Amino acid sequence: MTTATDRRRLPFDRPNVLDLAPLYDVLRREAPVAPVTTPAGDPAWLVTRFEEVRELLGDKRFGRSHPEPENAARITHAAIQDGPTGDHETEEADHTRMRRLLTPAFSARRMLALSGHVQELVDGYLDALVAAHHRAADGVVDLHAGLAFPLPVAVICRLLGVPEDDGARFRSLSDRMATASADGDAHRARTEFGHYMAGLAEAKRARPGEDVISDLVRAQAEDGGFDYAEMVRLAVGLLFAGHETTVNRIGLGTLFLMTRRAHWEALVADPDTLVGPTVEEIMRLGAPGDLGLLRYAHTDVDVAGVTIRRGDAVILSINAANRDPAAFSDAETFDPGRPEHAHLGFGHGAHFCIGASLARLELRTVFATLARRLPDLRLARDLDEIGVRVGHITGGVTELPVTW
Repeated sequence: MTTATDRRRLPFDRPNVLDLAPLYDVLRREAPVAPVTTPAGDPAWLVTRFEEVRELLGDKRFGRSHPEPENAARITHAAIQDGPTGDHETEEADHTRMRRLLTPAFSARRMLALSGHVQELVDGYLDALVAAHHRAADGVVDLHAGLAFPLPVAVICRLLGVPEDDGARFRSLSDRMATASADGDAHRARTEFGHYMAGLAEAKRARPGEDVISDLVRAQAEDGGFDYAEMVRLAVGLLFAGHETTVNRIGLGTLFLMTRRAHWEALVADPDTLVGPTVEEIMRLGAPGDLGLLRYAHTDVDVAGVTIRRGDAVILSINAANRDPAAFSDAETFDPGRPEHAHLGFGHGAHFCIGASLARLELRTVFATLARRLPDLRLARDLDEIGVRVGHITGGVTELPVTW
């Protein structure tokens, strides 16, 4: 039986950016609900098995709010996924309202309208990379700086209604908010972002458009209980989820395909058919960051033989769950042809990622276009020489040196 004295400290050491720490496999087998110490130094429970992670994602006895926020365990020093959010008494109603407000932003109509813009952006970034490749003496270009990093920012700015000229500022604020340093800069960045969003909301109030911030401003005018603080929180969540997740999945997906040439060559031969399942496998096996989704218990709950007390912090390891051999055959193998695609990369149930359709649109466009335009694409360095991002809650790579 696992006890609190067995606490291990997160994050665990991992061998490289594509593989998880071996300890996750041990915990999944021997202690699927294990006591850990968070990077911020507080106690929490780490859940690693697919069955329990999926169950808890849909369990209303767990949430992002805390019954006693001042006593809540902290996860990191970042300004995102650091501790409790929202009102404990109204969390479920607030979540339902948030989904209602944001669902139109990711409707099939808006995704269809956005698809041409995404393709134009991808083609433009690749045009610039091809030109840089011709100029480079060694033919090496950085796919991270040239495509994976700027594309999701440009798309989320378009969706939110942020002026293109502010894209660089958005990238900087997002990066700072997700930095797990204890110097307080992450929270200063969040404050800056709040001021920026308040100003943008005023501009949209005067000149509304077909974008998410305009939608939120209209909702605020119709609902006196929907204030600036809530709007900023929603905008931060959209910026972060709609930007960081896709940046990382482009990078990790490229590394998976470049180090598994048979799958890359199959995608090159038939991108229309294979890009969909390839993206789903990237979402399953790609493991950005070393933590997971944060929840707090709203009552005492028994999970896998462990009693989680009211107020306890729980970290749901999506990365470990998506590699559970009880849920996926040859779980550690990158296989777009696998029969099981019910991964948790976008969450589950009421908390299924509202931006999943946007992420899929971007990822499918990127990998199908790469396969068509750069069939001879390959890494210019070995996997263990690729720079990785440290001290950041989503991890990922800092570069993708490629050639063709």
